[in-house]
Amino acid sequence: MSIVIGTAGWSIPSPSAGDFPAEGSQLERYAAVVGGVEINSSFYRPHRPATYERWAASTPERFRFAVKCPKQISHEARLANVDELLARFVGEAGALGAKWKVLLVQLPPSLRFDARLAGHFFEHVHAAFDGAVVCEPRHLSWFGTEAEKLLQACEVSRAAVDPAKWPGSAEPGGDTRRICYFRWHGSPRTYWSNYEPAWLALRAEALRAVPAGVDRWCIFDNTAAGAALANALELQALL
Repeated sequence: MSIVIGTAGWSIPSPSAGDFPAEGSQLERYAAVVGGVEINSSFYRPHRPATYERWAASTPERFRFAVKCPKQISHEARLANVDELLARFVGEAGALGAKWKVLLVQLPPSLRFDARLAGHFFEHVHAAFDGAVVCEPRHLSWFGTEAEKLLQACEVSRAAVDPAKWPGSAEPGGDTRRICYFRWHGSPRTYWSNYEPAWLALRAEALRAVPAGVDRWCIFDNTAAGAALANALELQALL
Protein backbone atom coordinates (compact mmCIF):
# COMPACT_ATOMS: atom_id res chain seq x y z
CA MET A 1 0.00 0.00 0.00
CA SER A 2 1.09 3.56 -0.68
CA ILE A 3 1.16 5.79 2.39
CA VAL A 4 2.57 9.32 2.34
CA ILE A 5 3.11 10.81 5.78
CA GLY A 6 4.22 14.40 6.17
CA THR A 7 3.51 17.85 7.49
CA ALA A 8 2.18 21.16 6.27
CA GLY A 9 5.49 22.72 5.26
CA TRP A 10 8.92 21.25 5.91
CA SER A 11 10.13 23.16 8.93
CA ILE A 12 12.24 21.07 11.31
CA PRO A 13 11.73 22.18 14.94
CA SER A 14 14.79 21.92 17.15
CA PRO A 15 13.41 19.01 19.29
CA SER A 16 13.18 16.90 16.11
CA ALA A 17 16.48 18.00 14.55
CA GLY A 18 18.35 14.93 15.78
CA ASP A 19 16.15 12.68 13.63
CA PHE A 20 17.35 14.36 10.42
CA PRO A 21 20.68 14.82 8.63
CA ALA A 22 22.67 17.80 9.82
CA GLU A 23 23.66 18.96 6.33
CA GLY A 24 21.58 20.43 3.52
CA SER A 25 18.64 22.76 3.20
CA GLN A 26 15.60 22.28 5.43
CA LEU A 27 13.76 20.58 2.57
CA GLU A 28 16.70 18.31 1.74
CA ARG A 29 17.00 17.27 5.37
CA TYR A 30 13.23 16.78 5.74
CA ALA A 31 12.92 14.75 2.53
CA ALA A 32 15.73 12.40 3.57
CA VAL A 33 13.46 11.00 6.29
CA VAL A 34 9.85 11.88 5.41
CA GLY A 35 8.03 10.77 2.25
CA GLY A 36 5.93 13.79 1.36
CA VAL A 37 4.88 17.33 2.17
CA GLU A 38 1.92 19.64 1.74
CA ILE A 39 2.93 23.03 0.34
CA ASN A 40 0.71 25.56 2.11
CA SER A 41 2.58 28.73 1.14
CA SER A 42 1.00 28.52 -2.32
CA PHE A 43 -2.30 29.43 -0.65
CA TYR A 44 -0.95 32.83 0.38
CA ARG A 45 1.32 33.80 -2.51
CA PRO A 46 2.47 32.54 -5.91
CA HIS A 47 5.84 30.90 -6.44
CA ARG A 48 7.86 31.04 -9.62
CA PRO A 49 8.20 27.82 -11.63
CA ALA A 50 11.94 27.95 -10.93
CA THR A 51 11.17 27.75 -7.20
CA TYR A 52 9.01 24.67 -7.60
CA GLU A 53 11.64 23.15 -9.87
CA ARG A 54 14.31 23.72 -7.23
CA TRP A 55 12.13 22.12 -4.57
CA ALA A 56 11.57 19.04 -6.72
CA ALA A 57 15.30 18.77 -7.42
CA SER A 58 16.02 18.93 -3.68
CA THR A 59 14.10 15.74 -2.94
CA PRO A 60 14.61 12.01 -3.63
CA GLU A 61 12.79 10.30 -6.47
CA ARG A 62 10.31 8.69 -4.04
CA PHE A 63 9.25 12.04 -2.56
CA ARG A 64 5.75 13.41 -3.19
CA PHE A 65 4.14 16.87 -3.04
CA ALA A 66 0.61 18.05 -2.38
CA VAL A 67 0.05 21.71 -3.27
CA LYS A 68 -2.67 23.90 -1.80
CA CYS A 69 -4.81 25.93 -4.17
CA PRO A 70 -4.35 29.74 -3.88
CA LYS A 71 -6.83 31.66 -1.76
CA GLN A 72 -7.43 33.94 -4.75
CA ILE A 73 -9.29 30.99 -6.26
CA SER A 74 -10.96 29.41 -3.23
CA HIS A 75 -11.60 32.34 -0.88
CA GLU A 76 -11.61 35.53 -2.93
CA ALA A 77 -13.14 34.38 -6.23
CA ARG A 78 -14.98 31.56 -4.40
CA LEU A 79 -14.43 29.15 -7.31
CA ALA A 80 -16.21 31.37 -9.88
CA ASN A 81 -14.58 32.56 -13.12
CA VAL A 82 -11.15 31.31 -12.12
CA ASP A 83 -9.93 29.64 -15.31
CA GLU A 84 -7.08 32.11 -15.78
CA LEU A 85 -6.03 31.96 -12.13
CA LEU A 86 -6.18 28.17 -12.19
CA ALA A 87 -4.09 27.94 -15.35
CA ARG A 88 -1.47 30.24 -13.82
CA PHE A 89 -1.31 28.21 -10.60
CA VAL A 90 -1.00 24.87 -12.38
CA GLY A 91 1.58 26.33 -14.73
CA GLU A 92 3.71 27.38 -11.77
CA ALA A 93 3.34 24.29 -9.56
CA GLY A 94 3.62 22.03 -12.60
CA ALA A 95 7.37 22.61 -12.44
CA LEU A 96 7.37 20.00 -9.65
CA GLY A 97 6.92 17.47 -12.45
CA ALA A 98 5.82 13.93 -11.64
CA LYS A 99 6.37 14.50 -7.91
CA TRP A 100 3.25 16.68 -7.74
CA LYS A 101 0.56 14.15 -6.86
CA VAL A 102 -2.24 16.09 -5.11
CA LEU A 103 -3.99 19.41 -5.68
CA LEU A 104 -5.70 20.42 -2.44
CA VAL A 105 -8.62 22.86 -2.45
CA GLN A 106 -9.51 24.17 1.01
CA LEU A 107 -12.78 26.11 1.03
CA PRO A 108 -13.81 28.98 3.33
CA PRO A 109 -16.32 28.18 6.10
CA SER A 110 -18.82 30.58 4.51
CA LEU A 111 -18.88 28.85 1.10
CA ARG A 112 -22.07 26.82 0.80
CA PHE A 113 -22.35 23.88 -1.57
CA ASP A 114 -23.49 24.89 -5.05
CA ALA A 115 -23.65 21.90 -7.39
CA ARG A 116 -23.39 23.88 -10.60
CA LEU A 117 -20.49 26.01 -9.41
CA ALA A 118 -18.59 23.09 -7.87
CA GLY A 119 -19.12 20.84 -10.88
CA HIS A 120 -17.87 23.49 -13.29
CA PHE A 121 -14.84 24.25 -11.12
CA PHE A 122 -13.74 20.65 -10.61
CA GLU A 123 -14.21 19.89 -14.30
CA HIS A 124 -11.70 22.65 -15.09
CA VAL A 125 -9.34 21.48 -12.35
CA HIS A 126 -9.18 18.01 -13.87
CA ALA A 127 -8.63 19.48 -17.33
CA ALA A 128 -5.61 21.40 -16.01
CA PHE A 129 -4.15 18.82 -13.60
CA ASP A 130 -3.94 15.05 -14.02
CA GLY A 131 -3.16 14.13 -10.42
CA ALA A 132 -5.52 13.51 -7.52
CA VAL A 133 -7.87 16.34 -6.53
CA VAL A 134 -8.79 16.69 -2.85
CA CYS A 135 -11.27 19.15 -1.36
CA GLU A 136 -11.53 20.26 2.27
CA PRO A 137 -14.93 21.97 2.58
CA ARG A 138 -15.81 23.64 5.86
CA HIS A 139 -19.52 24.46 5.50
CA LEU A 140 -22.12 21.97 6.72
CA SER A 141 -23.89 21.90 3.33
CA TRP A 142 -20.93 20.00 1.82
CA PHE A 143 -21.62 16.97 4.01
CA GLY A 144 -25.01 16.02 2.60
CA THR A 145 -26.00 13.42 0.02
CA GLU A 146 -26.07 15.82 -2.93
CA ALA A 147 -22.54 17.07 -2.32
CA GLU A 148 -21.27 13.55 -1.75
CA LYS A 149 -22.69 12.38 -5.07
CA LEU A 150 -21.24 15.34 -6.92
CA LEU A 151 -17.76 14.82 -5.47
CA GLN A 152 -17.92 11.18 -6.48
CA ALA A 153 -19.07 12.07 -9.99
CA CYS A 154 -16.33 14.70 -10.30
CA GLU A 155 -13.67 12.27 -9.02
CA VAL A 156 -12.80 14.49 -6.08
CA SER A 157 -11.90 13.10 -2.67
CA ARG A 158 -13.09 14.94 0.43
CA ALA A 159 -10.35 15.29 3.04
CA ALA A 160 -10.84 13.79 6.48
CA VAL A 161 -10.04 16.33 9.18
CA ASP A 162 -9.37 16.55 12.89
CA PRO A 163 -10.84 18.19 14.84
CA ALA A 164 -14.08 17.31 13.09
CA LYS A 165 -16.60 20.14 12.97
CA TRP A 166 -19.43 18.27 11.26
CA PRO A 167 -20.71 14.67 11.43
CA GLY A 168 -18.73 12.60 8.95
CA SER A 169 -15.96 15.16 8.46
CA ALA A 170 -13.42 13.02 10.34
CA GLU A 171 -13.65 10.35 7.63
CA PRO A 172 -12.71 10.58 3.94
CA GLY A 173 -15.61 11.21 1.58
CA GLY A 174 -16.41 11.82 -2.06
CA ASP A 175 -14.44 9.67 -4.48
CA THR A 176 -12.13 7.55 -2.36
CA ARG A 177 -11.22 5.01 -5.04
CA ARG A 178 -7.92 6.74 -5.78
CA ILE A 179 -6.92 8.53 -2.59
CA CYS A 180 -7.86 9.01 1.06
CA TYR A 181 -6.42 12.25 2.39
CA PHE A 182 -6.21 13.02 6.11
CA ARG A 183 -5.46 16.50 7.51
CA TRP A 184 -4.90 16.54 11.24
CA HIS A 185 -4.80 20.07 12.67
CA GLY A 186 -4.26 19.25 16.34
CA SER A 187 -6.91 18.57 18.99
CA PRO A 188 -8.24 19.91 21.29
CA ARG A 189 -6.26 23.08 20.51
CA THR A 190 -6.20 23.48 16.73
CA TYR A 191 -2.70 23.88 15.25
CA TRP A 192 -1.08 23.53 18.69
CA SER A 193 -2.01 20.24 20.36
CA ASN A 194 0.21 17.19 20.22
CA TYR A 195 -1.39 13.84 19.32
CA GLU A 196 -0.94 11.13 21.93
CA PRO A 197 0.49 7.65 21.10
CA ALA A 198 -2.88 5.92 21.61
CA TRP A 199 -4.57 8.25 19.11
CA LEU A 200 -1.82 7.66 16.56
CA ALA A 201 -2.06 3.89 17.05
CA LEU A 202 -5.76 4.01 16.21
CA ARG A 203 -5.01 6.05 13.09
CA ALA A 204 -2.43 3.50 12.02
CA GLU A 205 -4.99 0.71 12.29
CA ALA A 206 -7.50 2.73 10.28
CA LEU A 207 -4.92 3.34 7.57
CA ARG A 208 -4.20 -0.37 7.31
CA ALA A 209 -7.93 -0.98 6.79
CA VAL A 210 -8.16 1.26 3.71
CA PRO A 211 -8.74 -0.94 0.63
CA ALA A 212 -5.71 -2.03 -1.36
CA GLY A 213 -4.79 0.19 -4.28
CA VAL A 214 -5.91 3.41 -2.59
CA ASP A 215 -3.21 5.99 -1.83
CA ARG A 216 -3.22 7.26 1.74
CA TRP A 217 -1.97 10.74 2.62
CA CYS A 218 -1.58 11.81 6.24
CA ILE A 219 -0.68 15.46 6.76
CA PHE A 220 -0.08 16.86 10.24
CA ASP A 221 -0.92 20.57 10.46
CA ASN A 222 -0.40 20.97 14.22
CA THR A 223 2.71 22.98 13.48
CA ALA A 224 2.34 25.98 15.81
CA ALA A 225 4.34 24.42 18.67
CA GLY A 226 6.34 22.01 16.52
CA ALA A 227 4.27 18.89 17.27
CA ALA A 228 3.51 18.01 13.64
CA LEU A 229 6.86 16.59 12.64
CA ALA A 230 7.28 14.52 15.80
CA ASN A 231 3.77 13.09 15.27
CA ALA A 232 4.55 12.30 11.64
CA LEU A 233 7.66 10.38 12.65
CA GLU A 234 5.70 8.48 15.33
CA LEU A 235 3.02 7.44 12.83
CA GLN A 236 5.67 6.51 10.30
CA ALA A 237 7.29 4.22 12.86
CA LEU A 238 3.94 2.57 13.64
CA LEU A 239 3.42 1.77 9.95
